[in-house]
Amino acid sequence: MKKEYKFLDQINFPSDLKKIPEVNLQKVADELREEMIDAVSVTGGHLGASLGVVELSVALHYIFNTPKDKIIWDVGHQCYPHKILTGRKDRIRTLRQGGGLSGFTKRSESEYDTFGAAHSSTSISSALGIAEANKLSNKSDNVLAVIGDGAISAGMAYEAMNNAGASKTKMIVILNDNDMSIARPVGAMGTYLAKIFSGKIYFSLRETIKLITSAFSKRFSAKAGKAEDLLRSAVTGGTLFSSLGFYYIGPIDGHDLSSLIPILKNARDSKHQGPILIHIKTKKGKGYLYAEKAKDNYHGVSKFNVKTGEQSKGSSKLPSYTKVFANTLIQHAKKDSKIVAITAAMPDGTGLDLFKKEFPERTFDVGIAEQHAVTFAAGLATENYKPYATIYSTFLQRAYDQVVHDVAIQCLPVRFAIDRAGLVGADGPTHAGSFDITYLSTLPNFVVMAASDEADLVRMINTSTEINDRPCAFRYPRGTGIGAILPSIEEKIEIGKSRIIKEGKKLAVLNFGARLNETIKAAENLKKKGVDITIVDARFAKPLDKNLIWQLATTHEAIITIEEGSIGGFGSHVVDFLSKKGLLDNSLKFRSLKLPDIFIDQDTPENMYKVANLDSISIEEKVLDVLNSNIVLQKQK
Repeated sequence: MKKEYKFLDQINFPSDLKKIPEVNLQKVADELREEMIDAVSVTGGHLGASLGVVELSVALHYIFNTPKDKIIWDVGHQCYPHKILTGRKDRIRTLRQGGGLSGFTKRSESEYDTFGAAHSSTSISSALGIAEANKLSNKSDNVLAVIGDGAISAGMAYEAMNNAGASKTKMIVILNDNDMSIARPVGAMGTYLAKIFSGKIYFSLRETIKLITSAFSKRFSAKAGKAEDLLRSAVTGGTLFSSLGFYYIGPIDGHDLSSLIPILKNARDSKHQGPILIHIKTKKGKGYLYAEKAKDNYHGVSKFNVKTGEQSKGSSKLPSYTKVFANTLIQHAKKDSKIVAITAAMPDGTGLDLFKKEFPERTFDVGIAEQHAVTFAAGLATENYKPYATIYSTFLQRAYDQVVHDVAIQCLPVRFAIDRAGLVGADGPTHAGSFDITYLSTLPNFVVMAASDEADLVRMINTSTEINDRPCAFRYPRGTGIGAILPSIEEKIEIGKSRIIKEGKKLAVLNFGARLNETIKAAENLKKKGVDITIVDARFAKPLDKNLIWQLATTHEAIITIEEGSIGGFGSHVVDFLSKKGLLDNSLKFRSLKLPDIFIDQDTPENMYKVANLDSISIEEKVLDVLNSNIVLQKQK
């Protein structure tokens, strides 16, 4: 049953919001928060960050003339209230569902989504680009970037601030400081922001807000006085941002509309030539008790009961690949003091929170800084440590130059544990691990492995501990395993060796990664139709098992490769080998099943793999097509 709201029901777009008397804006915010909690309880999603910016979202769309004025939400975790206020209220319960709203900002979804974002720390760079374009076009539109305290600690944000401070181009950066990104922020920036809030003046901010607001207006006159500079310095302690060329205001209470409204108005109307940074203090999970109390402040939640806060749990009792990785690495670290683990602000997501409980001194969370994480790992490797850079596939893309220059060229034995390989479901294309096979397999000196199940993941971790002469990577998917019995930590794999799962005739399937179970399912159905195929678990994209590939090519009519990655990966390396050996000239048929040349929108992983033609039915169809079989395959509904 649809809820009824006194104010929110009147609001479909920001133009409707502007008709609400300012005195009632907090009531709008309260209703907006209630609607968002109810919606996310149905869909799951990134609730905590969005709860923290409800008042800010209302204030921004009330004060600024969006979409003419541009708002860029960093990462996108905090964009749900923005979506409700910008014409998507009636679709908010399709969030992160197939065919529904994206969980992040997305330009093709709405003109109010100025810049698509699902990875962090891009807002200031993109906002500066838009602001410079406005200047070149003689436009006076405002441009705002809303960035969190975790995201502003990343290198890209510093690069953008350095550029913006020297540009003298007007733009507004709102630093949303809630003491939390996904995990607790780490590093000197978090300490610096905490010191700002430890001062007594912050706690009397309500008494000084009028002085700040008044001073703000005066500051932009040509004859600004020293008194205002002293006030600003005393109240804020914003020396770092001021030194970078930003006019700094804050900290202010981000949940107090009586503070936000006047300061945003002054920022909007100012004639200041240069960037402005408004530092607001918010609470992640604000307004929902269970979120406020949660360790991660309900950062990413599954469907939940609004009244009890209890999240729905998957029916599977099998361990996740992430947990299998963490527990296996812990076992090795107990025997080998040289093993260390590195995460880039994702200790819980990568399982390194478990590793840290056992080895706090050997666990390094470097913050949202994948580039630094990789080179930091390389430095550890030069001193004969065994670093495990544990990073999602999609985030490792951000550090590719470091992987090439600082690791591969120097042939340093950094171990890359690549979580979330392949398609990941509700997070959509921005978080899919689509390219790591390609971008790592092209590099000289690398060993590239993919686990077909949780047992093979254990073997690959075991193997990686003894690869001391070059870098290596092993990839594994999101979610739970298939129920395979886990081997001991002594069981290893010979580098570059595949394994034959079943022997058949005419056609061989070389599977690389977690589509092996679907391949076996396809083979079982094909056998019922009189088609018996060979299945190989390739295990390695680099180095290839060339002897086995040669054998298969000379004893079968056709070869099909399967991988959860883009063109240029495992299949490309196989066909390159076959071509160089002249095996494709001997009537050998070759096909490659891989991710298509599109970005696949969010849905269930099962549906996404159907779109990618990497499910068991698609594999069956490809086999029959290659063999020119006259068997008619009946599609399963």
